[in-house]
Amino acid sequence: MRTLLVTGPGGAGRTTLAAATALGSARQGQRVLLLTSDREPAEWFRDTFPDGDGPVVRRIDSGAYFRAEMLAFQERAATALGLLGATPLAEEELTELPGSDRFALLRALRDAAAGDWDLVVVDLPPLPDALAVLALPAQLRRYLRRLLPPERQAARALRPMLAQLAGVPMPAEWLYETAGRWDGELAAVQALVEAPTTSVRLVAEPGPAATAALRTARAGLALYGLAIDTVVANRILPAASADPWLSGLAAEQQDHLKALYADHEDHEGLGEVPHLGRAPRSADDLALLGVPDVTRDAAPDSVRPAPEWTVEDRRDPDGVLVWRIPLPGARKPDLGLVRRGDELVLTVGPFRRIVALPSALRRCTVSGAGLADGVLNVRFTPDPDLWPRTR
Repeated sequence: MRTLLVTGPGGAGRTTLAAATALGSARQGQRVLLLTSDREPAEWFRDTFPDGDGPVVRRIDSGAYFRAEMLAFQERAATALGLLGATPLAEEELTELPGSDRFALLRALRDAAAGDWDLVVVDLPPLPDALAVLALPAQLRRYLRRLLPPERQAARALRPMLAQLAGVPMPAEWLYETAGRWDGELAAVQALVEAPTTSVRLVAEPGPAATAALRTARAGLALYGLAIDTVVANRILPAASADPWLSGLAAEQQDHLKALYADHEDHEGLGEVPHLGRAPRSADDLALLGVPDVTRDAAPDSVRPAPEWTVEDRRDPDGVLVWRIPLPGARKPDLGLVRRGDELVLTVGPFRRIVALPSALRRCTVSGAGLADGVLNVRFTPDPDLWPRTR
């Protein structure tokens, strides 16, 4: 199964191009699922495919998700809430809280991973919220492991005795069971996001804001180890026009388009989608866009891979090991680097990732770092007290 995650700056036409991608692949005979929070794609395809032989559209309804989860929690905790004298909340009085849309998207991704599809196209939120959602499963799993270590659950038979000895209540069994269920669900989403058959399609309308946003996005995607499928320049105006006003806009857009090509030269593919002169209103309109194809039989190694993080052994010439971390588009003022035990806390603009150090680097001290040609080189000096001695 291929998974294509579509995002870009707000208002760039992410939903339209996600729907067009799903349509084009479905017309090639693929079994396609489109996940979106927008209502329009389902309406476009319903009119064109009344028999349901087009892309399957699942709308992510964050309000319905929040209400279902809240009612399920009330049911599981009914005994405890009753002892506290709590009054249960009715479904009609529940209003979703901020952030519930992210968890609704994660649930939709988990359900999609269990389906039988050739291609799953996901209409993500705008940047940088999209990258925050994609990083969420790994972050939450890390928090769960720190707060409720799974190995502590093995001592559940000893909890009554430990509680008497310590004089404090031990965590309840249901807490570990809930944490285990959450971890399993998050692991499924994380596996989908990190799979070699998953890639990101960036959509932008050429302009000064889009160029800066895509540079930041490239650095964030590289930080999280996500591969870019294609960068799509959307709503390209016709270059030749008798109208001086339209001709001027097209010329300005072409200048920004050249900047996009310069930024993505030798990195990701860049495609162009024309401006229809109107907002798409049907599947036929989507077909006119001519978005880049996503082939059904593509092998994992045919997907443009994410930049790899490699350790270079330079002990002989320089006495150091260098961890090379590709961060295309990153700027020195936006970088932050902190070592915390056997982990590295790396910040790139609005994004932060905590990664475990490779085993060899855990026996070293950080001796410096530098950014050159889109690669962060972190230098590690072997610690004499920890590094194996050789004769």
